[in-house]
Amino acid sequence: MDFSNKFTAELARINGAIARLAPAPPADAPAGGRRLAEAMRYSLQAGGKRVRPMLALAAFEVCAAGRPGVDPLPCAVALECVHTYSLIHDDLPCMDNDDLRRGRPTLHKRFDEATALLAGDALLTEAFRLMATHYDGDLSRALSRTLADAASGARLIGGQMQDILAERGAPPSAAELEYIHLNKTAALLEASLVCGGLMGGAGEDALALLREAGRRLGLAFQIVDDILDATADTASLGKTAGKDAAAGKTTYASLHGLPSARKIAAEQTAAALDAFRSLPGGGAFPAWLAERLLNRKN
Repeated sequence: MDFSNKFTAELARINGAIARLAPAPPADAPAGGRRLAEAMRYSLQAGGKRVRPMLALAAFEVCAAGRPGVDPLPCAVALECVHTYSLIHDDLPCMDNDDLRRGRPTLHKRFDEATALLAGDALLTEAFRLMATHYDGDLSRALSRTLADAASGARLIGGQMQDILAERGAPPSAAELEYIHLNKTAALLEASLVCGGLMGGAGEDALALLREAGRRLGLAFQIVDDILDATADTASLGKTAGKDAAAGKTTYASLHGLPSARKIAAEQTAAALDAFRSLPGGGAFPAWLAERLLNRKN
């Protein structure tokens, strides 16, 4: 199978679902409702790699023989809503104070800080509305619980909080830096794969493999991000390059050096590949995605 063509087709499916399912206010909505929906769509439809929905669709396809008739796209959009909300908040002046995201002005630059804050809040809520609207019973509860756990104060938000404390205090140790990456980044990638497996009817053994793959892939993904921040340019990244070094932030690249960071990213990706290839369906496309993410340029 030509996985490049498959990737392009899946990306088109995801972007089409986002266009269809993203919030759109009724024609008679007041100015505030229209502005909020415009802001949400501005960030949600800004492009990007769509890693999380892509992983969910890939895991669903591998496991789908056990649960026919489920549409994975609303869940895929919900995952992208949570990711986009986290980026909006991450870019705010009180956090990273960034001007560029996905090759264009960040939301608070395009609109204003208050609108960006509310649009992020609304996207987080929208994710769970999509889950509740498009799935029923045990599946709806399992998907919502998986996403809520990943986005909680114990995982994504907790990792972000630890990241902020690390910037303000003593440089983090290697173990503390791994904790930040595993929660701030890997939690949502892990949840994406698990949600795909749940929609596909995966059993506990397959879900455990998906969790392991997501954990390893998420760590590799963030390490590659650290490397690219140190080595790529702003035009290639679509966001401000070199900001970690400018802020004196500890990353895998600065703590371990670039050669060792690349080696760790490759080792984590190899572990993810092992987990994918142990799935009952073979996991060929998820494995291809993992290798693509390791070798990406932005």
